[in-house]
Amino acid sequence: MITGTGRKWWVLTGVGILSFLGCIDLTIVNTAAPEISRELGATMVQTQLVVNVFVVALSMFMVTAGRLSDLLGRRRVLYTGAILFGLFSLGAGLVTDVPALIAFRFLQGAACAVLYTGTSTIVAEAFPESRRGRAIGSLFAINGIGLAIGPMLGGLLVGVLGWHWVFLVNVPLVLVALLICAVSVHESRGADGTGVDWPGLALLAIGLAGVLFAVTFGDTFGWGSWPVLGALAAGSLALAAFVLVDRGAAHPLVPFPLLANRRFLSAVVAEFSLAFFYTTALFLMPLYLSVVRRFDEVVIGLLMLPTTVVVALLSPVLGRVVDRVGACVVMMTGFGAFAGSALLQSRLDSGTGLGYVVAAFVLMGIGWAAVLGPSAVTALSAVPPESAGLAVGATWTFHNLGGGIGLAVGMTLFRAFAGDGAVRADTFPAGNRAAMLLLAGTSLAALAGIAVLGRRTWRKPGNQR
Repeated sequence: MITGTGRKWWVLTGVGILSFLGCIDLTIVNTAAPEISRELGATMVQTQLVVNVFVVALSMFMVTAGRLSDLLGRRRVLYTGAILFGLFSLGAGLVTDVPALIAFRFLQGAACAVLYTGTSTIVAEAFPESRRGRAIGSLFAINGIGLAIGPMLGGLLVGVLGWHWVFLVNVPLVLVALLICAVSVHESRGADGTGVDWPGLALLAIGLAGVLFAVTFGDTFGWGSWPVLGALAAGSLALAAFVLVDRGAAHPLVPFPLLANRRFLSAVVAEFSLAFFYTTALFLMPLYLSVVRRFDEVVIGLLMLPTTVVVALLSPVLGRVVDRVGACVVMMTGFGAFAGSALLQSRLDSGTGLGYVVAAFVLMGIGWAAVLGPSAVTALSAVPPESAGLAVGATWTFHNLGGGIGLAVGMTLFRAFAGDGAVRADTFPAGNRAAMLLLAGTSLAALAGIAVLGRRTWRKPGNQR
């Protein structure tokens, strides 16, 4: 076991790799989706499920993973989740049919919930109190790069090695991360008396599954069909019961009192809306480049690079801007950029110039960088240091819920205008226009919400660190 002052950097490296892989898997499949659809003969709904079911599972099990980490030991649960994530990634990379791939993607998402929840606490405990903020910030930066670089990396892997390697690449990296963690990470648990609200966990999982199923398959089965209405009713009732049960639990899963904090609520709105935007946009952008422009996967990956490079280059700069003007101002600017990008992308067709396409993608990168980091700063600045882990878990839960709902709603609208069969170059622009106008509207709504929630503090940078 590594000891001494250098241990903390080994912890950050090993845990950072696992967290990075979890974030990459949230977006890397988007670029591979067209090739998966072609090779496996997947319908639009099945292709959407390959992407969306990961987010659904992540949303369902994130709170559970966090509670189990506190109860059973963070290192033990992290190792278990990482091993399962590696095995399910191997299974996804070896499948030969769509149903099996969807099943492995769901299992991947469930295991990946561990990689999101326990990592920040493990890193925080490895560093002295005076450097914990910087350490957690570094982990968030790694996560942000993983989310942003996923589409580009997916395109390169598909073009050079084939779509199977979008999943298989996780296996050796998981092994490397586990070896590093095995010699550096110490076991830790939550505070004495920490328990699990098991009824709340069950109700939350049922509620999220029901609502997301209804939204995803409303236009497939029919909005008035019994499967959709039944799932929506069961999910809504379960979520309502969850609120009642969890508010009275000795160890609640969701920090409801935090939602009364205007600053924290603005971070929740930002995280939810951010994921709502990028899950749909990152699904449609590679489809446009593949189906309408007929570029190969390597070119698609390179054309997605403007978005990811802007996120990587701009994030450190915006961190300093946040210190000067406040996080709310930066987040509002980010959602303005998102709205502009969506409006530009709503006009994409076969004759659109590449300069126009790149400008739209760059604007999306600006928006992403301006929301991802500042929203985390806002959430952390709204709570005392001892509640940082709770705040991170809560915001990531809403982040993933926003992603699941966003992709489901966005693709429902897309299929309503483009058709439910195979995506065609002649029908894509109509569906893309409808979905992107939805994203523009939700981005402007998020901008307005953050402005209202932060109206007392957004001109006072000192209140938002």
